[in-house]
Amino acid sequence: MAPQLTIMIEGQEGLTWERWQRLARTVEDAGYAGLFRSDHLTGLFGDSSRPSLDLWASLTWLAANTRRLRFGPLVCPLTFYQPALLAKRAAAVADLGGGRLDLGIGAGWHEGEHATFGIPFPPLKERLDRLECGARAIRALWQGRPVTLEQPYYPLREAQSFPLPPGGAVPLIVGGRGERRTLRIVAEHADEWNVTRVTLDELAAKGRVLAEHCRVVGRDPATIRRSLMVPIITGRTPAEVDARRLRARAHFPRVPEDAAGWRAAGFLHGVIDEVREDLARWEAAGIGRVMLQLLDMDDLDAIRLIGRELT
Repeated sequence: MAPQLTIMIEGQEGLTWERWQRLARTVEDAGYAGLFRSDHLTGLFGDSSRPSLDLWASLTWLAANTRRLRFGPLVCPLTFYQPALLAKRAAAVADLGGGRLDLGIGAGWHEGEHATFGIPFPPLKERLDRLECGARAIRALWQGRPVTLEQPYYPLREAQSFPLPPGGAVPLIVGGRGERRTLRIVAEHADEWNVTRVTLDELAAKGRVLAEHCRVVGRDPATIRRSLMVPIITGRTPAEVDARRLRARAHFPRVPEDAAGWRAAGFLHGVIDEVREDLARWEAAGIGRVMLQLLDMDDLDAIRLIGRELT
């Protein structure tokens, strides 16, 4: 059985309402399990004039206008959000969508974006401290009772937030690869660990680190879902694959220029049967959900092809 497949797009690289609505219809009709998007304020790959539709506006529309897709951000940098307000916003959108929202959070990483918009960008240690305290605060506010948290960042004083999301909580995804701090935060607070830019061997090594963190905090690592965000280039024929790779590089010049480079980076590349085999390897490595990173968000034919052949 292949991992559960969703589509993930880089919303800061040209997302408009027309594109978003077209994507949502296509992804849902094609049988995918979900639709996710990044949370950035401007284009990160050389063109700051590209449209960058607001994350939470787009997710609110998705909650109200799709029937079964799971959806959410990959990921909300806590440098952008006060966690108590993020928890309330996520609960409201989850309620509107019938409990289909997954909330992804991270420490924030793109210093230039923060500088452009005057958003503080603390050193890495502080960003990770804030991620840990923020994750703890978000979960606490979904307990349905007054809660006090004494912690360096985002303390709570007899705080409670209603209405609660469906089921009492929104599944919390923590994204990142850092072994000492990020995976410890995953072990303590996450329902799902999302990782990107890793090979199979690197995933196995990090999985062992996560298991050790779980042992220390007294948690069964099997209770943490593992997901992979991965760029994909595929097609019916090698020529179609090559054409799609060239179009992807037009949008994202930093991606590898040839097939070997894509595979060396751990990305999905090749005709459908090759991608199917790669997905089986990720599934065998413990990945339960794959966020297929579609670099050309206008390539609806690719979405339909993957949906027909692989979902």
